[in-house]
Amino acid sequence: MKTVKSSFVYPVLWLIISTFLLVIPGKAFPKETWLDKIWLDKWVHIGMFAIMVFLWCRATQGMNFEKRKLKTVFVFIALLWLAYGIGMEFVQKYLVSNRSFDTGDIIADAVGCLGGLMYSMKRYIKK
Repeated sequence: MKTVKSSFVYPVLWLIISTFLLVIPGKAFPKETWLDKIWLDKWVHIGMFAIMVFLWCRATQGMNFEKRKLKTVFVFIALLWLAYGIGMEFVQKYLVSNRSFDTGDIIADAVGCLGGLMYSMKRYIKK
């Protein structure tokens, strides 16, 4: 049986990986490529934040919350990671060289958080 402590290993690992990716200096990325035309950056943000919310929801769903409380916890998790995404945009603007604040990234983060929330609710909260 999984312990609560072990269920947080993957979410914490994903948080570390995501934070690293979000603070890489801009010069580490290739300049203008065909990937810009398909908005790969935004798709990466959507995926990264959907996975983040899902992993944290998965970790908390095993903590024996009642159904109504679990919904509230899941929404809180999604809002928390959206706030993290917004905060990271400010970090990129002020603390990371060759990176900038991008409202498009915040929108992509919000879409990812919503997707992760919806998937988690469908998967873990039974009607």
